[in-house]
Amino acid sequence: MINLLSKPIHILGIGGIGSVLGWALAREGYSVIMVDNHPGKVAEGRKNGVTIVGQGTQAIPFMTFDDWSAPKEGFILLCTKTYDNPEVLARLPDDAFLVPIQNGFDPGLERRNHACEGIASFVSECLRDRPVTRMTRPGSLHIGARRSVTAAEWDEIVSLAKALAKAELFPVELVADIRPYKATKLMYNAAISPLAAVAGVDNGALLTDLLAKKLFFSMLRENYAILKHAHIQLARIGPFHPDTVSLILSITALSTFLARFFQSSLRGTYCSMAPDMYVQCCRTEIEAYNGYLIRLAGDFPCPLNRAVLALVEKVSREGLKPQRQYLQYLADNLPEGALS
Repeated sequence: MINLLSKPIHILGIGGIGSVLGWALAREGYSVIMVDNHPGKVAEGRKNGVTIVGQGTQAIPFMTFDDWSAPKEGFILLCTKTYDNPEVLARLPDDAFLVPIQNGFDPGLERRNHACEGIASFVSECLRDRPVTRMTRPGSLHIGARRSVTAAEWDEIVSLAKALAKAELFPVELVADIRPYKATKLMYNAAISPLAAVAGVDNGALLTDLLAKKLFFSMLRENYAILKHAHIQLARIGPFHPDTVSLILSITALSTFLARFFQSSLRGTYCSMAPDMYVQCCRTEIEAYNGYLIRLAGDFPCPLNRAVLALVEKVSREGLKPQRQYLQYLADNLPEGALS
């Protein structure tokens, strides 16, 4: 088995996920280096370390992305937003042991031959200018291969999963194929993120606001239909497999009942796209979410994804303030029958 303690672990992107992973690994004695492109966040990290609210602080070395170069050995955990990937990938040698732990599908990243990826279903919200994060919703971290791997590569994947599991902040599930989990996470994220972000509401509002819930459920159905039409394998993340979710959504009384059950767990949590919407002429990951689904759909009907993509791009391009009325605008401009 690989001795991970002898290898550096570079974490790129000190947001909600990167902060938690760095904190967990540092607490267990692993050699961690935190890298970010926000000079203020790096300065704060060097001075005060990484904090998980309610868990404590860990002192961890920080450096700016401008000063960073890829290590000759060890792991690189890619926790950036997908729109920052090109700068990172341009610096990576082909043999770097890259482990993306992101949401969405980035075409440039998909073309790489890296062996492993991770998908986090817990929610962690990091301050924009400081490495201080708050875990707001429990969930697992799935880690697994994204292609056929060698025995040595699998040993590396196993060693990383075991290292991350030691801190017991979240369950770590080692899986043979990460791709079904990544597709399932996209099914949910591409429904939650654009709606909550453009409306300026927390995730729980998607299950309490009647219009938001109708749009959310319709998007889940459309996302599921796109993935099934494309013969994409899905896996269970959370209490239900996507096939079961689809069945639940087809029964109005059942979906309404379960919405009441889940709304408390989503209340006060925000998607990773939400903070970006409050930056003038912001960038978002909408292309890696809904844009990917549209490309995957091809000629298959996907009116909700097309409408959401256009709306988020308009709001971000024009620097408009997120507000609930955009949900009504979205509903009013959908083709007849798209919103069921």
